[in-house]
Amino acid sequence: MNYFKTTLLLVALTLLLLWVGSMIGGRDGMVFAFVIAMGMNFFSYWFSDKIVLMMYKAKEVTEQESSDYYRIVKELTARAGLPMPKMYIIPTRAMNAFATGRNPRHAAVAVTEGMLGSLSREELKGVLGHELSHVKNRDILISAIVATVAGAIMMLANMARYAAIFGGYGGGRNEEENRGGGFAMLFLAILAPIAALLIQMAISRSREYAADKGGAQIAGNPLALANALEKLQQAAVVRPMDAGQTTAHLFIVNPLSGRSFASIFSTHPPIEERVKRLRAMV
Repeated sequence: MNYFKTTLLLVALTLLLLWVGSMIGGRDGMVFAFVIAMGMNFFSYWFSDKIVLMMYKAKEVTEQESSDYYRIVKELTARAGLPMPKMYIIPTRAMNAFATGRNPRHAAVAVTEGMLGSLSREELKGVLGHELSHVKNRDILISAIVATVAGAIMMLANMARYAAIFGGYGGGRNEEENRGGGFAMLFLAILAPIAALLIQMAISRSREYAADKGGAQIAGNPLALANALEKLQQAAVVRPMDAGQTTAHLFIVNPLSGRSFASIFSTHPPIEERVKRLRAMV
């Protein structure tokens, strides 16, 4: 069901791009914005893993340096049929984790010191299973595609905003028609990015549900993952992580959850619903 929902949302985002492109810049404007956005996100897709690991000062560890962590990941990758990812520890007492990398052969899993020291072995397996499910489902690639299309829509919206402000619309037969067209363009420039953002966030939430289900199956214990999510959510409120909004979607629970966010603009589904679905798997 989550895969079907993701597909529908991707189709909706693509149709939004085509409509906005035809309304604002025609075919040429749409192609230009798409190419620029694709170039930016291609760079992000290939190098964002290194950038985000550096941002959080993550340190790569070996089996000798963190044997329990290594053994759990090795066990789970064998179950999931995945190659071993690179393993990192983030030096913070906050509790969270994320996976990154452009494909399963270039994947990395990062966990915080606080999480390693606070969760039981079964709970840790659930969290790592969730992250490996993201790797197996190629969610980093999906995120890059979504970001490319959404980025193109936002570029087109910026073009429309400048055209409306500086009178570049100019397609009407008289001044009143031009003014009406300018207002329409400005209205579109405001609504289109909001619609793209809402779809982008909805796709992110659907991938989290899918990773919960896949992670519980890999680890073999949905209840342990449910318990871990509750603990991580509580910890995010008590000891929020110093995280950036642009990378918040990577983490298993929103590191910014201690702050106020409308659910439709959130990259993560409500923890209560995630826990409910996991417990229903039992």
